[in-house]
Amino acid sequence: MNLSSEDRKNLADKFGKNATDTGMPEVQVAIFTHRIKHLTGHLKTNKKDFVTERSLLRLVGKRKKLLSYIKEKDVEKYRTLIQQLEIRK
Repeated sequence: MNLSSEDRKNLADKFGKNATDTGMPEVQVAIFTHRIKHLTGHLKTNKKDFVTERSLLRLVGKRKKLLSYIKEKDVEKYRTLIQQLEIRK
């Protein structure tokens, strides 16, 4: 499932500087998190969908790389992003 342009704008507005700033790492992590949550729900009902499982693992890897980049640049921004997205417990 692709995000609608409205959803992307809302995420970019919330995590970025403005609604058209979808290239920031924080916005990318928010978009990836939204897609990961959707794919996780899909895989709960379709346990043998291995192609979706592979794409989910790729997304998790991309998000992990971006999160490590954000953590390297600004630890406080990383902590607030993790808390807002409720990624870690």
